[in-house]
Amino acid sequence: MDRENIIYLFLLVLTFFTLQTSTASQMFVSHRHLVGEWRLLHESIGITAMHMQLLHNNKVVIFDRTDFGHSNLSLPRGRCRYNSHDLALQKDCSAHSVLYDIVSNTFRPLMVQTDTWCSSGAVLPNGTLVQTGGFNDGDHIVRSLAPCTDENCDWFELPRTLVQRRWYSTDHILPDARIIVIGGRKQYNYEFYPKNSRGDSAFSLQFLKSTLERYENNLYPFVFLLPDGNLVIFANTRAIILNYKENQVVRELPSIPGDEPRNYPSTGSAVLLPLDENRPMEAEIMVCGGAPRRAYRYADKYKMYMKALSSCGRINVIDDHGIWEMETMPTRRVMSDMLILPDGDIIIINGASRGTAGWNNAISPVTTPVIYRPNVRRDNRFSIMKAASRPRLYHSSAILMTDGRVLVGGSNPQEYYNFTGVEFPTDLSLEAFSPPYLARKHSHLKPTVLSIDEILTYKSSFSATFTVPTFLRIGTVSIRIIAPSFTTHSFSMNQRMVVLKGVVVVAISDNSYKFTAFAPSTKEIAPPGYYMLFVVHAGIPSSGVWVKIQDST
Repeated sequence: MDRENIIYLFLLVLTFFTLQTSTASQMFVSHRHLVGEWRLLHESIGITAMHMQLLHNNKVVIFDRTDFGHSNLSLPRGRCRYNSHDLALQKDCSAHSVLYDIVSNTFRPLMVQTDTWCSSGAVLPNGTLVQTGGFNDGDHIVRSLAPCTDENCDWFELPRTLVQRRWYSTDHILPDARIIVIGGRKQYNYEFYPKNSRGDSAFSLQFLKSTLERYENNLYPFVFLLPDGNLVIFANTRAIILNYKENQVVRELPSIPGDEPRNYPSTGSAVLLPLDENRPMEAEIMVCGGAPRRAYRYADKYKMYMKALSSCGRINVIDDHGIWEMETMPTRRVMSDMLILPDGDIIIINGASRGTAGWNNAISPVTTPVIYRPNVRRDNRFSIMKAASRPRLYHSSAILMTDGRVLVGGSNPQEYYNFTGVEFPTDLSLEAFSPPYLARKHSHLKPTVLSIDEILTYKSSFSATFTVPTFLRIGTVSIRIIAPSFTTHSFSMNQRMVVLKGVVVVAISDNSYKFTAFAPSTKEIAPPGYYMLFVVHAGIPSSGVWVKIQDST
C-alpha cells in the first residue's frame, strides 16, 4: 500500500472514532443564528413560582410561601388552612402550591399547611419529592408529595422532623438514597433525612461559618455530588471537598478569582457540567454571576444598586491541582438560573444586571437568556437568545421539561403580593422558552423514542428503538440522562447530566434504529432514581423519556 493510501486510511479511521465521541453530536448542527422562542403558557397560575420540581409523571410541583396573604387561587371544595402560627392569615382559603401538568398545560391547587418560604428539596429514588424547612412554623418541617395519576394527591407534612432550623438551606440526594440538608440561616452544620444509625444529630461544618461575612451571607450553598462519592460545597468565594460519611474536609479548593461573593444574597448560580463516561472522568463545576461586596447593604439600606458580576469560573474539582478558568458573560447577572440542556449546553436565564436578592433590591432586569457551550473554543461559547417579554427577578425560577423546553415562572420582589404601584409587580405567569434545537428547521434531525427499557441497572446494557426522518451517521448519536432539579433562588439542586458509554446504533428499517448503551457505572455517578433520557442526534435531542436507575436486586 502506497503512502497516500495509508494516510487516507488513517484519516478515515480517525474520522470514525472522532464521530463516536460523545461531544461530536454537538458539532453537526449550527445554532449560531437561532435565538429560541418564547410562549406564554398561563397569564396566572394564582401563585408565584418561587420553587419548582418536575416529577416523573410529567407534572411540576410549584409553590411559594404561606405568609404572603391571600393568593389568587382558591382551594377547592371550600377547604381552608387554619394555622394560629401564621404571620399573615390564621385562616386562609387560598392555595400556595399548584401541580402543573406539562402535557395538558393545566394546573390544580395543592394545600400546604406550614410556611415553605425559602425552603429546599430533593426527590427520593421512588419518585417522591421530599421538601425541607422554610420559615416560622415551617423551619423544622419535612413535607412530601408522591407522584399520582388521580386528582386527590396532596402534600403530606411531618411535624418538627428536622434537628435544626432550615431556612435557605440546600438539599442533595445521596447514593444511599438519603438526603443531606446543608446550612441555612445561622446553621453551620448539616443533617440527613431519613436519619441513619448515627442518630438524629446535626454535624458541625465550620466551613459555613468561616465563609460568613459581615454584610454578606452564604445561604443556599452550591452543593454537588462528585463521582468519588464526596461532596463539593461552594459558599461565597471558597469551596471544599467534604467526605460527609466521616465528617471530614478532604481539601479546600482555590478561592474563585475576583474575591466577590456568589451566594445568597449576592446570588450567582452554579452547575455541575455534564459527566461523560466515555472519557477519563472529570467533574467540573461552573459558577456564574453574583454581586459585589457591599451590594446588598447599598441596595437594602440606600436603594443604590451596584452592577452585578459578569464573570464565570469553572474548575475541575477532581484534579488536586485544578485551577479556576475565568470567562466573561455577555451580560452582567445576579439571580439567574443555570440549567443543563439535553444537548449538553448550559442555559443562563432570568435575573438582573444591578442589585442583589431581597425585597426590591434589584433593578435593570436581564430578559435575554444566554446559552453556554462548554466544549467549543473559549471565544465562541456564549450565545445571546431572544428576549422575554417580562422580567424575572427575585423569587423566580426555571426548570427543564421533558420536551426540551425551559419552564419559567415567578418574580416577586415585593414582600407580599403586589400588582400595582410598583416598578416590578408580583408575576403569577408561566412561560416556556424553546432553545434553538427545537427550531422547525431541525425537525428532520430530531429523534423520536419508540420503546425503551424503563428500568436500568448499574453497569448493565439496555436498549431502545427510535426513528429519525433524516439519519446522518452512526457516530452522530449520543445518549444522555438528566436528573430533574429542585430549583429555587437561582440554584437547581440535584441537577446532573451523565453521558452514557458503549453506545451502538443499528438500522432496523427505513428511518428506524436501535441503540444499546450501558447504564451508569456507579451510584456516585448517578444516584438511584428517575432520570430523563435523551437521544441526541447531530446535536438535536429527542424529547426525554423517563427511566429509573436502580440496583439489580
